[in-house]
Amino acid sequence: MDISLILGIIVVIAIIAWLIVQYNKLLRMNVAVDEAFAQIEVQLQRRADLIPNLVETVKGYAAHEKEALENVVQARARATAAQGVHDVSEADGMLTQALRGLLAVAEAYPDLKASANFAQLQEELAATENKVAFARQYYNDTVRVLNQAIVTIPGTFFKGIAKVGQREFYEVEDPTNRQAPKVNF
Repeated sequence: MDISLILGIIVVIAIIAWLIVQYNKLLRMNVAVDEAFAQIEVQLQRRADLIPNLVETVKGYAAHEKEALENVVQARARATAAQGVHDVSEADGMLTQALRGLLAVAEAYPDLKASANFAQLQEELAATENKVAFARQYYNDTVRVLNQAIVTIPGTFFKGIAKVGQREFYEVEDPTNRQAPKVNF
């Protein structure tokens, strides 16, 4: 067999292998972004699951603070129904604001602040807020990596074949929403 034919076959195999690697790389990055967004949703659901207990605890001590309680309940409903990065981030911001309002109301009730149940819920909420913040950061990091890959060479040549496009970052619209609610009393 001719050596140039063997070298030609090796080059063709190497090119095919490189193409497969590039294609699979984009698909893995896309899956990582989906996984990261799912983690945000898991943490937001965890927070949403804590809210009914928090509302009931506050209601027991501050029943006449109806507006703050209703704001949290409405924001929770919107947050659990949101779909897509933009809607989820917007609903997340609204829920954070509503929780801030509820926790501010709780400030005025010393018996509530002293409640063991309320203290435990505060701790769980604070831990969940930290997890939400971490999940947001991880998601945005994976989006950045994917977006960079598909706008640079060689990824830009494979994005159509892999059906992978630029993804939206998770952004909190209102800068005051970027701070987790204070839960330390």
